[in-house]
Amino acid sequence: MPKLLLPRLTNRQWATALVIAFADFCSAVCISLQAPFYPAEAERKGATASQYGFVFGCYELTVFLTSPLFGKYLAKLIPKFMLNGGLVVTGVCSILFGVLDKVNDTTAFIGLSFAVRVIEALGSAAFLTAAFAIVAAEFPNSIATTFACLETFFGLGLIVGPTLGGFLFQVGGYMLPFSVLGFLLIAAALFTYAVLPSTDHCDPPPTGGILRILRIPSILLASFTVFAASTSIGFLSATLEPHLRQFDLMPVTMGLMFVIEGGIYAVTAPLWGYLCDRKVQPKIITLIGALFIVFGFLLIGPAPFIPLETTLNLAVTGLVIMGFGVGAELVSGFVSALQEATFHGFPNNLSTYGLVSGLWTSTFALGAFVGPSIAGILFDHVGFRYSTLFVITTNALLRRLSPGILAVPEQYQTANYSTLVGEDYAAGDERNNSKTSRDKMVSSLKDGIASPEWVTSEHSI
Repeated sequence: MPKLLLPRLTNRQWATALVIAFADFCSAVCISLQAPFYPAEAERKGATASQYGFVFGCYELTVFLTSPLFGKYLAKLIPKFMLNGGLVVTGVCSILFGVLDKVNDTTAFIGLSFAVRVIEALGSAAFLTAAFAIVAAEFPNSIATTFACLETFFGLGLIVGPTLGGFLFQVGGYMLPFSVLGFLLIAAALFTYAVLPSTDHCDPPPTGGILRILRIPSILLASFTVFAASTSIGFLSATLEPHLRQFDLMPVTMGLMFVIEGGIYAVTAPLWGYLCDRKVQPKIITLIGALFIVFGFLLIGPAPFIPLETTLNLAVTGLVIMGFGVGAELVSGFVSALQEATFHGFPNNLSTYGLVSGLWTSTFALGAFVGPSIAGILFDHVGFRYSTLFVITTNALLRRLSPGILAVPEQYQTANYSTLVGEDYAAGDERNNSKTSRDKMVSSLKDGIASPEWVTSEHSI
């Protein structure tokens, strides 16, 4: 983790960062492992791109539906227990997924793939929601930087997943990659249990929960930002391999193609986090990220209105540009949602962090479901080049949905909290905060994120 971007950390914070980084890494490997070879295996069983696209997507749909529930009851369930339990469930399901190649019937193969991935997704939703909430609670003064540095390990997982998956598939067949991942996840659970500090803090859930937070337009925009980024990732997970199949790449080489976007994301995420923690408003980072993703997808196909043939060099260039955009959107989306939640009256405590992290995980999962699902249908009917217009349009909408994005910092220039959009969302008792407290919050928001009044201690989480 880049020390230049992180403040001095306590031993407790280093232990927390270490285990969350390991969990992030394993999560990304779980998402990306099968991308280089599962589509071809499914086609050998008689499945279409639409069918195996939904197998990729059902995992994320389950995370989308369940993450808000895990976030809402995070404090009651205890984050450490949720994190460990989720890792174990995900690991066992990964091992089970590795024996599905023994099933030859197309319907049974696709059906069992759905069932195992849904249960696996429940575990993933649990430990991801817990992980992000713990980060917000333990690093209150550098949330964006710490989140982004830990997301570097998610990017590394996106790199290692396809590469390791392609290599192990080439060496030992279909079962080996999933078995290795399963045991790695179970080992991660044991490691987390031994290293992560005790988590016995409990906060009352915020009034109104997820419905109240979704009434805030700026949080909806932050959620759509995460959705747009994850849609882009999911789109390629289902269609990049069929698109590049024309070049007759070896499995390991094909895996390396999936490394590019994740690698750039891993390298640049800490930089985006550093900018969000300083003077750059997260919504401006969002706009920059959207532009990167649009230009990247214009080249990967390339887009049908660009008079160029598909080449490996052009696709690689597009993947590099896209990687910059993914990092910008994912980091700015999380920071912006947390910033806006506290600004609009939500308390600075673990329950709010759990709510926001559940929303982030859920929205990411929704995009990762929509991406491969729509990608499979479009690929079957119009081909890869025309189907990229879906991702291009989705990210272009970010600019259309935020006409005042470059003027957002002016929103925080006044200390009159009552003039800011969203006061009505605060609960009655929260509206009675003193003007001094409000002035302090507005002042801190000028620097990028509110400084929590809730102080981390041995019983913080």
